[in-house]
Amino acid sequence: MVAELVLIEDDKELAQWLSDYLSTKGFSVGLYHDGQDGLEHVLACPPDLVILDGMLPSLDGFEVCKQLRQSLSIPILMLTARDEEIDEIIGLEMGADDYLKKPVRGRLLETRIKALLRRHHPQDTAPKQTLEFGALYINKEDRSVTFAGQPVNLSSNEFDALWVLASKAGKIVTRDELTKALRGFDYDGFDRSIDLRVSRLRKKLGDDGQNPFKIKTVWGKGYQLAKDVW
Repeated sequence: MVAELVLIEDDKELAQWLSDYLSTKGFSVGLYHDGQDGLEHVLACPPDLVILDGMLPSLDGFEVCKQLRQSLSIPILMLTARDEEIDEIIGLEMGADDYLKKPVRGRLLETRIKALLRRHHPQDTAPKQTLEFGALYINKEDRSVTFAGQPVNLSSNEFDALWVLASKAGKIVTRDELTKALRGFDYDGFDRSIDLRVSRLRKKLGDDGQNPFKIKTVWGKGYQLAKDVW
């Protein structure tokens, strides 16, 4: 499964470079340039790891780290341009798991990220073959789905879409992510095949087509499979 990262960094040039570098290494990267905006997104949709600049507009990185740690246990890696030991101490006291000083080397950052993910997810040694949410049970090995004890007859395309959404249950999966995963190319803004697959999935899983709550539409972004309504 692709690890989902959130990078909160106000230096837009540096942020884009880090995002591009980490994307080429197989990570999914969400990018924010404002402390408050980044905090709200992470709390609403927690990623696997947060990379957090120490100096941010609206809410500095140390305060963001403190507030995240009050409710989340995900790993937090802090960055700072200030070469002062006190900043490192404050960051770690606020709950950061690791700390890097700028300028950041891509290879070192990648190594630290992988080490943090291994420490926080030691059980993830093999990809899951089954997913279960209440009455919904999905088996990737035999590509079967049951809901409330009854088999759900899905096409191969529908199963693939459901597995991608269920693998990131509770998180937003963008149309671009779905298109890349299911069709192998970038979303061009016009292809509606993903929307049709989701529509068919909703019907077969008993979702409300007019007001879906099992597979939600997040307007302008993508889809989100809910965890707790099955």
